Amino acid sequence: MRVLVVGAGIGGLTAALSLHEAGIDTLVVDAAARLRPLGVGINLLPHAVRELTELGLGGELAELGVPTGEMVHFDRHGGRIWGEPRGRALGYDWPQYSIHRGDLQMALADAVLARLGDGALRTGTVFEGFEQDGTRVRARLLDRASGTAGTVAADVLVGADGLHSAVRAQLHPDEPPPLWNGIRMWRGVAEGDPFLSGRTLAVAGSNAAAKMVVYPISIQAERRGRALLNWVAEVRLPDGELDTTADWNRRGRLEDVLPHFADWTFDWLDVPAMLARSPEILEYPMVDRDPLGRWTSGRVTLLGDAAHPMYPIGSNGGSQAILDARVLAHELARAAGPAEGLAGYERARRETVNAIVLACRDMPADRILHAVSERAPHGFKAIEDVLTAEELETITGAYRRTSFDDVEALNTRPSYSASRG
Repeated sequence: MRVLVVGAGIGGLTAALSLHEAGIDTLVVDAAARLRPLGVGINLLPHAVRELTELGLGGELAELGVPTGEMVHFDRHGGRIWGEPRGRALGYDWPQYSIHRGDLQMALADAVLARLGDGALRTGTVFEGFEQDGTRVRARLLDRASGTAGTVAADVLVGADGLHSAVRAQLHPDEPPPLWNGIRMWRGVAEGDPFLSGRTLAVAGSNAAAKMVVYPISIQAERRGRALLNWVAEVRLPDGELDTTADWNRRGRLEDVLPHFADWTFDWLDVPAMLARSPEILEYPMVDRDPLGRWTSGRVTLLGDAAHPMYPIGSNGGSQAILDARVLAHELARAAGPAEGLAGYERARRETVNAIVLACRDMPADRILHAVSERAPHGFKAIEDVLTAEELETITGAYRRTSFDDVEALNTRPSYSASRG
């Protein structure tokens, strides 16, 4: 069997490593002239860390990311609302990591080249479409450097080409553009002093108006006594300010984001100073797409953001792409043929991850944070004076539904590697 993967992001590269482990020949193509460590921070949940560890990348993760110790919600004045441990402290056999997306992508790319060979990852290659019959799928590819077009035949084509997936567009040609929820995000990275536990994922404010998410993403900085802080600013814009240009590398401006957080100076973090220290700022509308009723057609399927783009809430985007990749390889390896393998992959993943997409659109945790801002607009002394115990428990329950497998189930599930065949 030969698989062609379109897209060398986290999902596509993990798919290549997983397919190779299963003995399946794989080629990855990407339109970028070369892969570079772009982007900012992401979180890898324990179920994703397990999969990368079983692919032999546990050491790389430990040398790059910060094992997240806790997640804590605050109001816009820095008052603590709710907190919960993360990773091993919740009982998982694997940590949660906060890590730079570009560092993770390059670690995956290096592993693909080392294990599959230089010819397995072809950059500067634009996917232009496919045809298929009962036995093969043929992809039309354009070499950007030479302008030469050609065709590559494979048994399976996997679209792992992100939000604006060309593979998805051919499978679903009438789909509308990405859906915007009215929130604009600015993102950046800035070095600073460690805050709180030093490994805290902090969420302050409410996305009904303005919200700030901050966490450290470099174990190397931590070893120097510093913190490389990833921050995400979310601001709900007036209805008239519609802008759905969704490009993860679109440059943002400090003067656009700073006014929304100019007085957010807490005893544990100076937010405006952190924003001002950021060498680069990116901006992006918070968009997703409606869940699909079908990912697969014949020998073609979708993976990661190409299959299920979702709001960046609950640390699910990269983690779910990694799970897709592992299940895809597992199902193809044990199936009688490509069609059966792709059907098994879609049965295992589509409904589960579609439910997460919908849950991220209406997180009860966000409603509780908004309630705090309305009931105590000037801050509070004790959160119990603002929220009931049941309301606080709602936050815990929301993350359980969207981001965390049952601990015992994950810890005891057979490996997707060891159980093949």
